[in-house]
Amino acid sequence: MPRTKGIFNASLFAAVLAIATAAASLTVITTPASAEIAARPGWVITPTTHKYLDLTQLVANAAKRHKISVVAVASATVGVELALQEKIPGNMVIGLYHPRFAKRTLAASIPAGIEAPIRIYITENADGTATISYKKPSFVFAPYMEEGGAALKELATELDALFDSLVKDAATPLG
Repeated sequence: MPRTKGIFNASLFAAVLAIATAAASLTVITTPASAEIAARPGWVITPTTHKYLDLTQLVANAAKRHKISVVAVASATVGVELALQEKIPGNMVIGLYHPRFAKRTLAASIPAGIEAPIRIYITENADGTATISYKKPSFVFAPYMEEGGAALKELATELDALFDSLVKDAATPLG
């Protein structure tokens, strides 16, 4: 069963990436200005030298190396291009989690389960590079800490380190 699930996740991500690549060739009707993401509490924002589509694949590859699953993929860019035939700067939300974390989350706090998966946001910058942003898991789970206690705090700290490592891995220049 886990092998089938992994194949599904990889297939889902590959399908969204293929649609994004194909949609990039649509006629440009509108191209809104790309907005850089400003610093905000609880967020980690990592500009990279990678192109948007390359970075989406690098994040998926890093997730696999860090033994966390891609469980959701959403892209307004793809939706707008397919439904409206308009081109907007690239953006993709990739939800990452794993059953080993879900089990621990729910054991600590059932309401905290709504926060899974933890999302990584990839945005295309005006210069053609892309940025990875995410809310630190400890920030995401903060409202549940009183209920979740030490177990949720330990999990959030572990996930903070995992996401930090995964993003640094994906953001590292190739070469």
